[in-house]
Amino acid sequence: MARIKVHELRDKSKSDLQNQLQDLKAELALLRVAKVTGGAPNKLSKIKVVRKSIAQVLTVTSQKQKSALREAYKNKKFIPLDLRSKKTRAIRRRLTKHQLSLKTEREEEGDVFPNKEVRYQSLSLSY
Repeated sequence: MARIKVHELRDKSKSDLQNQLQDLKAELALLRVAKVTGGAPNKLSKIKVVRKSIAQVLTVTSQKQKSALREAYKNKKFIPLDLRSKKTRAIRRRLTKHQLSLKTEREEEGDVFPNKEVRYQSLSLSY
């Protein structure tokens, strides 16, 4: 089996990906048997390609599943931990923009009724 292009895998449906994964695993099993029985060198070099193809199929499957979950939880109030954006712990604990913008009653009152500004004229005294 030739190398698989990932962009081709992304276009396939979930059932097609599962079928391809089963085929690749069966092929890998045959190649491992050939390795033990002393098969041809070209079969032995094919093991690496098949293993990589299996990894690619599994990666595309998990990416599709995760994107479907993201779509499902898009406008929900609570999002599962593995779908949340990965940030540092300190950033996650930080106050939100809304929380930062909140003011106490006293601060609000100060904005509504600011202190009077008093200016004094300096007197120049000459002797």
